[in-house]
Amino acid sequence: MQPALIFDIETVPDLAGARRVFDLEGLSDADTLQAINLKRRIESGGEFQKHFLHKIVAISAVMKTGDSVKIWSIGDVDSDEKTLIERFFEGIERFKPTLVSWNGGGFDLPVLHYRALLHGISARSYWDMGDFDRDRKWHNYISRFQFAHIDLMDVMAGYQPRAVAKLDEIAQLLGLPGKMGLSGAGVLDQYLAGDIKGIRDYCELDVINTYLVYLRFQLMRGWFTPSQYQQACDELAQVLLNPNQPHWQAYHQAWLGLNSDN
Repeated sequence: MQPALIFDIETVPDLAGARRVFDLEGLSDADTLQAINLKRRIESGGEFQKHFLHKIVAISAVMKTGDSVKIWSIGDVDSDEKTLIERFFEGIERFKPTLVSWNGGGFDLPVLHYRALLHGISARSYWDMGDFDRDRKWHNYISRFQFAHIDLMDVMAGYQPRAVAKLDEIAQLLGLPGKMGLSGAGVLDQYLAGDIKGIRDYCELDVINTYLVYLRFQLMRGWFTPSQYQQACDELAQVLLNPNQPHWQAYHQAWLGLNSDN
């Protein structure tokens, strides 16, 4: 079976970029943030910035290859945005995995596109739509209705915007812990406090939820038998027991607790 790379990103507003785009040079970070939040509220009613003004501060992943599964955050706490993005696309170049996300087509990948463009990052295999490898015409990461990238939110909604759901809601529907009280809204505060590790830990929990939803999806569409599905869940559970990763252990404990009566 082709390797699967389940991924998620965490972002903060790109204040340096915003100063260039909106002619805000000379403003402090705090004043720039206030200015772009006000601008965005006027435009859209909220403060969520446009995709190109999201600076990536964490990329976390689960890689499923054969009988093994790995969870990690790309780079380290000191890695800059360019390094994170380069390593992400290098992994795609090396393994040619199936990409799996929750709303990756609507958010994560467009952000990665703009930020890779900003940093001048090459990603030939990712962008190949049959120009270099003929088979990629019908199995590429860019086309919405091909499964080289499976955006679980988009697919499960039947590609209908009115049917989409939040990852946290679907995770809890399936008896999973979900975000465990965390929220992406707190990422900026963590970033300003210098808590990059906390952001990476949070991102890893999101990608664990996505992976478990993906396993259920594989069962639903007949790529897993019930026994294979259970084996994949058990395999992940063993990884989560890593004594060096207390946030994984907390997730595992919550997962057990939710299913102790089943």
